[in-house]
Amino acid sequence: MASKTKILLLVITVLALSALFLTIDSRGNWEYVLPRRGEMLMAFLLTGSAVSYSTVVFQTITGNRILTPNIIGLDSLYMLMQTGIVFLFGSLSFAMTNAHVNFLLGAAAMIGFSFLFYQLLFRGGSGRQQLYFLLLTGLVLGTFFSSLTTFMQVLIDPNEFQTVQNRMFASFQRVQSDLLLLSGVVFAGCAVYGWRWRSYLDVLLLGRDHAVNLGVSYETIVRRILILVAILISTATALVGPILFLGLLTANLTYEMMRTYEHKWILPASCLVGTAALLLGQLIVEHVFTFETTLSVILNFTGGIYFLWLLMKERKT
Repeated sequence: MASKTKILLLVITVLALSALFLTIDSRGNWEYVLPRRGEMLMAFLLTGSAVSYSTVVFQTITGNRILTPNIIGLDSLYMLMQTGIVFLFGSLSFAMTNAHVNFLLGAAAMIGFSFLFYQLLFRGGSGRQQLYFLLLTGLVLGTFFSSLTTFMQVLIDPNEFQTVQNRMFASFQRVQSDLLLLSGVVFAGCAVYGWRWRSYLDVLLLGRDHAVNLGVSYETIVRRILILVAILISTATALVGPILFLGLLTANLTYEMMRTYEHKWILPASCLVGTAALLLGQLIVEHVFTFETTLSVILNFTGGIYFLWLLMKERKT
């Protein structure tokens, strides 16, 4: 099946799931249902697209289909910041009660950390050594952030901890429309900027040595793309909260579905698969489990099983 046909089928699938999500069990209360579900639909679209897009690009750079951008510790940094605000200023502080301030602080902290991290990383060393150092340092920093977070959570008041606990999992119900607009502008800008590198990403799949021999300025392109990935992941995490396995799940499903190396097809397909996965997961939460579980639990359970299957598959090959 041609790539265009597969993209068309994905578009039809997303539209069908969107229509089902917007209309099911509405009981004619359109004035109440459509605005609320419309905001959630936009959050699904932005989050699924941003996480899937950035994961595909990150896996292309690293040459590994198991790694995700969260390996550098952005999720852990987000939780450290949320816990630190409650620990120092309380759950009723302005930074926690005002969604706009909390969003901007979270996004700025993660983007600033990523920018500083990459600047220090690319000061010296060869490309492959830089990527190995990136992964190892990210694991160490992520563990360090998680340890500090746990330490502060043990010390804070149990009532205050409940506020922190609500931030541990992604939530699409608390997203505000103006934050969606801001996130949409950021994602649109990153997508337009990143689209120009689609042909370079095809070459990067061959590895650093082949890319350099073909005239690609490896360090420059990788540095710019990694900053782009950090902005997308930081924006999505600040908008809805941490989502562990979404990118891993949707990126690998996209590879299996598209069966091509061309990123002009893989990137839009991954955005559609990510959106469809969130929509399908929310429909299961609402109409199969009747809100007895959350979308994050569904995604983490499914993604965790898929991750183990990928590990076993790689071991056999």
